[in-house]
Amino acid sequence: MTVALQNQADVHVALTHAPIGAMIIDQAGVISWANPALAALLGEPDPAALRLTLAFVWLSQSDAELLQQMLEVFFAAPAEARPSWTRVVTIRALEGIEQTVELTLTSSPGEFDKRAILWFQSLTRQTVAEKRFSQIFENLPLGALVVDTRQRIVQVNSALAAEFGYPREELVGQPLEMLLPPRYREGHLQHVEGYVAAPSSRMMGSGRDLTGLHRSGQEIPVEIALTRLENGAQPMFMAIVSDISSRKRGETALQQTNAQLEEFTYVASHDLRSPLRGIADLVTWIREDLSGVELTEDVQHNFDRIALRIARAEQMIDDLLDYARAGVRDRHTETLSPADLVDEALSLALVPDSFAVEIDIRGGDITAPRAPLATSLRNLIGNAVKHHGGRSGRIRVAMREEGRFSVFTVDDDGKGVTPGNEDRIFKLFHRASPGTSGDGVGLAFTRRMINAHGGMVTVQSPGPLGGASFEIHWPRILLKENEDD
Repeated sequence: MTVALQNQADVHVALTHAPIGAMIIDQAGVISWANPALAALLGEPDPAALRLTLAFVWLSQSDAELLQQMLEVFFAAPAEARPSWTRVVTIRALEGIEQTVELTLTSSPGEFDKRAILWFQSLTRQTVAEKRFSQIFENLPLGALVVDTRQRIVQVNSALAAEFGYPREELVGQPLEMLLPPRYREGHLQHVEGYVAAPSSRMMGSGRDLTGLHRSGQEIPVEIALTRLENGAQPMFMAIVSDISSRKRGETALQQTNAQLEEFTYVASHDLRSPLRGIADLVTWIREDLSGVELTEDVQHNFDRIALRIARAEQMIDDLLDYARAGVRDRHTETLSPADLVDEALSLALVPDSFAVEIDIRGGDITAPRAPLATSLRNLIGNAVKHHGGRSGRIRVAMREEGRFSVFTVDDDGKGVTPGNEDRIFKLFHRASPGTSGDGVGLAFTRRMINAHGGMVTVQSPGPLGGASFEIHWPRILLKENEDD
């Protein structure tokens, strides 16, 4: 075997096992050999079927003409000085399937100065990945932008443009600092240098209030997450920017509400008790002064009514203080048996013997503060008796697991809740049944206590037993945001 044939065999062996498509062509573009990877790319079962065909047939007319011109330039140059040539093209494989490939023309090793190797690197996966990234990037419900190492904006999505009040075309190519308040810009450059030196996916400005600069000149509170994007040419960095204005307004409103509630309960506990005690003392002194006088039945009844109303007013103040404290989360948790909780609530609610009680527990132990959950169950069971409307009846207490919640239900066969009052009965001082005792704080207290611990309470009427059906969703799995409150 001659040296030329041996070199040809060696080249064929090497190209046969190449992971990308390759063909050997002459100046006219005639294929003398092709490897299996190329045959698979073109949809041809047998690589031998490609021999003696033209390479141009797989390309568009413009790309074929360009390749033909390049082959003329390539073979016109001395073998040792022939230039490599690369171009991204679309090829049409068998059955009309189009693929994007990177086409590279290189010299053939050895004695093949009349031949060249044409490489076909499929870019389909890369193209699909880029399209997927673009779709995800554009459709993110949060603002997103990509910047280069010079802190120039390369790409933005519509959500970010809307957040900052700019058309997208006005942001691309601009320095990132245009979205930052002036006081942050100098420090931002230092943070960027540190991040570029040791990039990692993280939240920006953790523990600090960050703001962005809207086109109007106003500042908007934001949260920013940073990550590095792999890019062949140069590193890129993506930032996810969340406008948290609504959340900040909610937090501020909640803080103000809590502060006002604390102020109100302070007034209630101090400024209202004093005149009540003064009135109670005056009534006591008047009765002492009249101790030797025979009082009519009406006068005696009025004295008793005054004492009763003073006692109710003092009880209302105590209930208000309990309601305020109910909004504070109890941090002490323990493992609780739902069956034990229900038994405890039933015993403390003093359910009369004339009521039939059914219990259906279908769930395991939960980790929770005992007092708020037990108190909530006791209140609902007590209400089922108090607002039942009859001297006897049925009460059903059940528990099931639903997602991350333990769901407790308290059903009764009483008169239920008047249609349209399902939410109103949870309002402060609203009494579900005018003819019953109480000041309308119980259900408001229960809802506030449950909400403070990440749960919720609802009512349905009529329920499964025909009366009211209260349902407590209590979190058996706490979210981290609740743990960090």
